[in-house]
Amino acid sequence: MKMFQVVGIGNAMVDVLAHTDEGFLTDNGIGKGIMQLIDMERAVDLYGRIGPAKEISGGSAANTIAGVAHLGGRTAYVGKVKDDQLGAIFVHDMRAQGAVYETALAPKDEAQETGRCIVLVTPDGERSMNTYLGVTEFLTPADIDEAQMANAEWIYLEGYRFDGPESHQAFAKAIAACKGAGGRVSITLSDAFCVERHRDAFRRMIVEDVNFLFANRAEILSMYQTEDFDAALKAASKDVAIVACTDSENGAHILSGGEHWHVPAVPTQIVDATGAGDLFAGAFLWGMTNGHDLQTAARMGNIAASEVISHIGARPETDLKALFSEAGVI
Repeated sequence: MKMFQVVGIGNAMVDVLAHTDEGFLTDNGIGKGIMQLIDMERAVDLYGRIGPAKEISGGSAANTIAGVAHLGGRTAYVGKVKDDQLGAIFVHDMRAQGAVYETALAPKDEAQETGRCIVLVTPDGERSMNTYLGVTEFLTPADIDEAQMANAEWIYLEGYRFDGPESHQAFAKAIAACKGAGGRVSITLSDAFCVERHRDAFRRMIVEDVNFLFANRAEILSMYQTEDFDAALKAASKDVAIVACTDSENGAHILSGGEHWHVPAVPTQIVDATGAGDLFAGAFLWGMTNGHDLQTAARMGNIAASEVISHIGARPETDLKALFSEAGVI
């Protein structure tokens, strides 16, 4: 048995969550429902404009790994933060969840700061993300522990990491170490605009190295450059062994081995959609690595997603195993 069921690599961020209205987005030039990269000055300016906010450790893959850890999975995370106040919060939160976190901190005299994502939540529950990457942008191959990757049944790669200058090399090192030891590779596309920026690199990695592709409807349509959802799903299923594609209130589609399953969503009052896809992936990976079939793992993913969108923040606040038991999946 390997030391880790899942090791995630991503942008280590602290989420700053605030409720706002459509007018605030328009007045401040913020695209609704997408992730926009901003610099430190813009991050400081926006922070000064928003109302009361809640600061929670986040980052897409970090949320996924926190979900795996919450369920008792053997897991670790790789992502860069600075030796500063927000960095200390991030490190504490990951370890408190039960995940191994050993990435070297950027020193106190580093010019950039720990990354943060200002998440603006409109009344419909949609989140618009304004991301200052900070030091996490500069994750390098030196931050990848090959022994840790070799000790993973699965590695989980965050698509947002493609924006970093040395991310592709870091991913390549992690993939080689993991696959060289018999492990497998999963990736999340993260964001349709991220796919547009790096489509060729995404496609090359998916075809050559990925065993499991996570995406949502917009991301997979962008990846395969079509408006035909079924065609995009079929194209993806030809590239990888397992595809899990979420479609908001329409549930999730799972494709593997020539089979296609639709798993209905769990009806939920949306408070904050932040982290829905992240927790879907975390619960799915936990279920799969604990011997559950793909349909059951997807049901777990939908239950976890419904829990996380029922409150502010992208980390579960209810015992997910208890919810799985109530739903009869364990």
